[in-house]
Amino acid sequence: MNLLQKNLSKLTCACLLSLGSQGLFAQQTVVKLHADQPSGTISKHIYGHFAEHLGRCIYDGFYVGENSSIPNTAGVRNDIIAALKNLNIPNLRWPGGCFADRYHWKDGVGPKEQRPSIVNTMWGGVTEDNSFGTHDFLNMCKLLGTEAYLAGNTGSGTVQELADWVQYVNFEGKSPMSDLRVKNGQTKPWNVKFWGVGNEAWGCGGNMTPEYYVGEYRRYATFMEGRNLFKIASGANVDDYHWTETLMKGIPLQMMDGIALHHYSFPSWEKKGPATGFTEQQYFETMKTALRMEELITKHTAIMNKYDPKKKIALVVDEWGGWFEVEKGTNPGFLYQQNTMRDAMIAGVTLNIFNNHSDRVKIANLAQCINVLQAVILTNKEKMLLSPTYHVMEMYKVHQDATLLPVEVKTDDYVFGQEKLPSVSVSASKNAGGLTHVSVVNINSSKTEEIEIDVNGAKFRNVSGRILSSSKIDDHNTFEKPDYIKAVSFKGAVLKDGKLKVKLPPFSLAVLELN
Repeated sequence: MNLLQKNLSKLTCACLLSLGSQGLFAQQTVVKLHADQPSGTISKHIYGHFAEHLGRCIYDGFYVGENSSIPNTAGVRNDIIAALKNLNIPNLRWPGGCFADRYHWKDGVGPKEQRPSIVNTMWGGVTEDNSFGTHDFLNMCKLLGTEAYLAGNTGSGTVQELADWVQYVNFEGKSPMSDLRVKNGQTKPWNVKFWGVGNEAWGCGGNMTPEYYVGEYRRYATFMEGRNLFKIASGANVDDYHWTETLMKGIPLQMMDGIALHHYSFPSWEKKGPATGFTEQQYFETMKTALRMEELITKHTAIMNKYDPKKKIALVVDEWGGWFEVEKGTNPGFLYQQNTMRDAMIAGVTLNIFNNHSDRVKIANLAQCINVLQAVILTNKEKMLLSPTYHVMEMYKVHQDATLLPVEVKTDDYVFGQEKLPSVSVSASKNAGGLTHVSVVNINSSKTEEIEIDVNGAKFRNVSGRILSSSKIDDHNTFEKPDYIKAVSFKGAVLKDGKLKVKLPPFSLAVLELN
């Protein structure tokens, strides 16, 4: 073999090795968007929020009191009202959480100076004066333009107590409870639709067995009288499929409208790790638990389908989000944590999962709204900031009450050690105005994902969008730099020949608009 032949041979081998390497290691994410196969409505109530009497969520969060120097309406901060209205929040859950089964609603009505103080034994052991009660919450919901979701006390309360609360807020005619409501300054009822029949009955709501709770649910629900009530049973903790099976088997379908499910994301329950300054492993493990929502919904839905094939009963994921160690120097019982791009990734993939399972998931509530867990808003006296999670919820609001468009995703892998996760998550919808929106998340911590979206059944002419990204995975907004992370215009999507090419940076998400 002469020198030229040898060099050609080496070049050929090098090219073959290069091509082989690309074939083995350079996997592009491919998405099929079925624009011609509309698949039901994504309920706006999937984008609900949660306000518990926990830490600084209510007091020093929503509520600063009528005499505060912070601009307010009936004690509720005006800047928070404006921020939440911008999210189009569809429902707000209150007063808990675990606090709900320790709360007696009559303590929070009537003249504020006459309301008894209580000790919040569940969260921090602090004393509160009940200055924020039923009227305050339901009138705040009117300011927000949102529906109330009231969690009833079936743990330390009584059937009569919950039945009275329903009558107090909903009955327009003359009765002892409606008369009391009028006496307390509210002539017209609020007509609350969504009612939780207890909370976490398997734990802080009474440590009940599912068999025992079935009997309790049937008893309480029987006496919760009124038209158009949407009654939600206290459902499973994560993967307690026996709980779901027992409720579906033991509660007549006509007595129940939804079953709750709670699931939080963290590196591990024993060592949740810090909200900032976390390791690559802690990020990976957190995303692993977040993505487990797909498995949980699939398996709980399969059980529900056996008893309710027409899917009349909603799966209500009324607590979800990231749960990490509290910030240093804060009350451990207040669950105050910073909110980073990791939280944005949790929100993006979780909402995509909810959208894609919107045939069964009809309501969900991010935990929690202000200053607690994966909050969309943080406050410090008169200061307020919008977290990365807030911006995800704002970007995704285009999916509310839109028509789901199915997607098939063949994704690249995010690899850490011996484990791997799907790098890319996608959901899509078409709104009443004819616009198609595609939300795309790349959780990979170090790699830009090249994504090809093949559109079936529609011809689009234009694409635009916004992106949420940052340089470090634990980047976050601060009171000194409240706009450090926010959604900006996205130029990384190109539409050509019926295909959409997207380049999405590491740990980022984009919402694209096609027309």
